[in-house]
Amino acid sequence: MLKMKKTAFAVVATLLAATSAWSQDAMLNLYSARHYSTDEALYANFTKATGIKINRVDADDAGILARLKAEGAASPADVILLVDAARLWKGEVEGLFQPVKSKILEDAIPAPLRAKPASEGGTPWFGFSTRARVIVYDKIKVQRADVDTYEKLADPVNKGKLCIRSGSHPYNLSLFGSMVEHLGPARTEAWLKGLVDNMARPPKGGDTDQIKGVASGECGIGVTNSYYLARLMRSSNPQDRAIAEKVGVVFPNQASWGTHVNIAGGAVARHAKNPANAVKFLEYLASADAQNYFANGNNEWPAAKGVKLSNPALQAMTGGSFKSETLPISAVGMNQVKVQQMLDRVGFK
Repeated sequence: MLKMKKTAFAVVATLLAATSAWSQDAMLNLYSARHYSTDEALYANFTKATGIKINRVDADDAGILARLKAEGAASPADVILLVDAARLWKGEVEGLFQPVKSKILEDAIPAPLRAKPASEGGTPWFGFSTRARVIVYDKIKVQRADVDTYEKLADPVNKGKLCIRSGSHPYNLSLFGSMVEHLGPARTEAWLKGLVDNMARPPKGGDTDQIKGVASGECGIGVTNSYYLARLMRSSNPQDRAIAEKVGVVFPNQASWGTHVNIAGGAVARHAKNPANAVKFLEYLASADAQNYFANGNNEWPAAKGVKLSNPALQAMTGGSFKSETLPISAVGMNQVKVQQMLDRVGFK
């Protein structure tokens, strides 16, 4: 009897171990800074296709990086999704990601939209979508020629017209970091002072609020990421569409270095417990189906090669294409500390 009991216990233990292993094999822990309802279908389709369940933790870019550093080797995170290229770079240089070797990803994602290979081989992070930092303006009160470059945002002709969110927001820090590369530190600080002088009101709200401020007449010009305007253009709410119709949009610096474009991307966490599943997920994000979710679900430009853009709002904004700047992500990232110091000196909150 005792021998039978021991045998039974052994069978149960084996089954439990097998179940535990299967559960681990079919799991993925995701730390995500993407807070877009349309991504739910993206995750659900991955689980349906692979059987891998996604456990998600949501926070902003800075919060995710801070959490990874605090958790260290005990972190359960497998995949990290961030919505700012400079934060992706920061996670890379702080050693929070592990390099990935994947021919699928290397073939799909163009070199400018992914990190340079690490010294130990593999790529620390990959971009999966992009968004342009555009200027919206009052089509009645503002001349398009007065806002066709970022530099002109600081021109006295636009005094009292500018609406913009906090200078310390990652979207603006990345834009300002790129301006340091184009103009140099001294001219960039003078430009930032010009932005402060031209503000219609103190910085507040998100990008959609800047668009609404222009539409309502509170401001003459605003700065926003392109997908916020596209969201209003495609909304089922007539009031949203009316807001979008009141503003013009400019993709700045088409005659010079091109419009600033930020990257949303992903990486495998340094201490991932499910690294194979993590790579599968990143490869899935580079697939045509997932790229179409970025483009049509959240109005971003797909990053993968050969994916045709079918978003009517993005096509209407650009006429099909636009010139984007090409700068090393590392340079933009390294500039952000000095940019924050400039913002403090010129009083840009």
